[in-house]
Amino acid sequence: MSLAEDALGASARGTETPPQALPAVPRPGTFRRLRLLSVLLMVALDVLAIVAAAGCAILVRRWALGPAADLSANVLDSAAPIALGFLLAIAVCGGYDPRLVPSGTELMRTLQYATLAAAGLSGTIVYLADIELSRAFFLAFFLLGPPLMLAHRMALRRMLGAARRHGRFRQGVLAVGSLDHIDGIARTLHRERWLGYDVVGAVTPAGTQDASALGIPVLGGEDDLLRITQEVRPGILLFTAGATATAEEFRRTAWKLEHEDVRVIVVPRLTEISADRLRMRPVAGLPLVHMDMPRARAALKGGKRLFDLVASAAMLAVLAPVLAAVALRVRLHDGGPVIFRQRRVGREGEGFEMLKFRTMVTDAEAVQVEMAERVMQDRGNAVMFKMRDDPRITRPGRFLRSYSLDELPQLWNVLRGDMSLVGPRPALPREATGYDGDAQRRLSVRPGITGLWQVSGRSDLSWEDTVRLDLYYVDNWSFTQDLQILVRTVRAVLASSGAY
Repeated sequence: MSLAEDALGASARGTETPPQALPAVPRPGTFRRLRLLSVLLMVALDVLAIVAAAGCAILVRRWALGPAADLSANVLDSAAPIALGFLLAIAVCGGYDPRLVPSGTELMRTLQYATLAAAGLSGTIVYLADIELSRAFFLAFFLLGPPLMLAHRMALRRMLGAARRHGRFRQGVLAVGSLDHIDGIARTLHRERWLGYDVVGAVTPAGTQDASALGIPVLGGEDDLLRITQEVRPGILLFTAGATATAEEFRRTAWKLEHEDVRVIVVPRLTEISADRLRMRPVAGLPLVHMDMPRARAALKGGKRLFDLVASAAMLAVLAPVLAAVALRVRLHDGGPVIFRQRRVGREGEGFEMLKFRTMVTDAEAVQVEMAERVMQDRGNAVMFKMRDDPRITRPGRFLRSYSLDELPQLWNVLRGDMSLVGPRPALPREATGYDGDAQRRLSVRPGITGLWQVSGRSDLSWEDTVRLDLYYVDNWSFTQDLQILVRTVRAVLASSGAY
C-alpha cells in the first residue's frame, strides 16, 4: 500500500500521518541489481531472437532459390558479423537502457533506429567489400529479427508492470516543490501503479506544513534536502513546479546531491502530452522544450480516412458470415428487429444514426429514464448511463456485449464517414448537452468504434477518466497510436473486461 493510500485513510479518520510512519523504502542497490538483470535478460533474449531469425532467413533463402540451391559459405560466414553488428547497434542506440522498459513507444522507436542503422551499415559493407550475400537472406533476417526482439521486450514490460501493480519492485519517491503540484503528481502515480513509484514524503520551499491535502507528510524545507535524502534514501528525487526559486539554486542543489545514490526526475508543468510532440533542444545552456501543437486537425486528414475506408470495407467482407449468424440469432430470440438505431452526436456536434445489433428488449429506451433515477450509475460516471446487471439486456445480447460483437454494424458507419475505427466514443445528445468546455473537445474529431476508453477499462472508468483519455487521444493523435489501440482492442475484447 502506498503512502497516499495510508494518508487518505488517516485523513478520513481525522489523524495525521507522522514521518515515523513512512513505509519501508527499498534500497537503491536492489534496483541496480534489477537493472543489471534486465539488461542481461534482454541481451540473452536478443541473441535467441537473432539465431531464430537467421535460421528462418536461411530457410527462406533455400525456399526462394529452390531445394537444390547450395547455401554458400558467404551466408553462413556473414550471419555472425551481421548479428554482432545488430547487437552493437541496439546498444549504441540505447536499446539496453532498462529505464526504457516501461515506455512502449520508446522501445519501439529505439529498436527501429537500431534496425535501420544495422541494416544500412551491413548493406554498405557488403556492397563496398563486394561480398556475395543473398538478398533473400538479408531481407528476411531484418524483417524477422526486429519483431521477435520487440515481442520479448513487450513481454518483459508487461511482466514488470504486473509485478509493480502487485507491490513488487516499487521505488520510493521524495517529491520536492509546492504541495499542490506534489499532490497532483501523487494522484497520477497512484493511478498508474504499473510505473512502480510511491510518494513517501514531500519537501517544500518553507517546510512549515505538516502534510499535503492527500496526507503526504512534509519532511522539511529545501534547505534540509540533503539531510532528508540521506535519512529517507529514496530511489527517486522528483522536482515538481515550485521547487527552488531560481536555476542557480537548482544547480547548487544538484551539486549537493552529486554523491548520493538517487535518481533525479524533473517534472515540468506540461501534462497529458505524448513524447513525440516534445523535443528537447538545449540552447546556450537552456534546456528548451519545443512542443508541437495539438493534432485534432491532423486526425481529420486524408490518410486516416483512407485507412478507415479500406479497413472497414475489408472487415465487412471478411466478417460477413459472422454478421449473418449474429443477425439470425437476434431475430430468432424474440422476433424483434435485428439492428438497433440510435441518434448520436458526431464531429462538430453533427448528429448521425449509429447502428448496433440489438442487445436489449424492444422497449429498452422507454424504461431507461425511470431506471436512471433508481439505480447507482457506473462507478461514479455521472454522465454515461451504464448498469452492470441491466435487466433490459437479452440473453444473446449479454454474450454479444461481452465480446463487443454488437458493435460490428458500426463498420457501416465508418464506411459512410459518420465514424472512424479509432476515436472517442460517440455521445448521446442528452450527454453532449451536459459537456463542459473541455469535454466539448471530444467532438472535434470523428467518434470511433474503439479508442483509449475502450482499451483502458471501458464502462469501469469514471467520467473524469473517460474525458481525460479522450482528450489525450484528440490532442496527441498519430497513426501509430491508432494501430496500437486497434491491437489492444483485440486483447480487451477477448478479456471482456469492463464490457456490460
